[in-house]
Amino acid sequence: MNPLLQYFRDARAELGRVTWPTREQVIEGTQAVLVFVIAITLVVYLYDLIFGSLVKLVLP
Repeated sequence: MNPLLQYFRDARAELGRVTWPTREQVIEGTQAVLVFVIAITLVVYLYDLIFGSLVKLVLP
């Protein structure tokens, strides 16, 4: 049998054994990622403001 064809058959069989997350789990995970990204964005923005101000104090 063609090895490439066997690979795709095995891959399809393996996908049939996967436990897929529920819709609620996907929504909760997405919300957690969004909250984390917003929090990190705010932290980086604050660091940028602080270091930008420090640079302006040091340079004329």
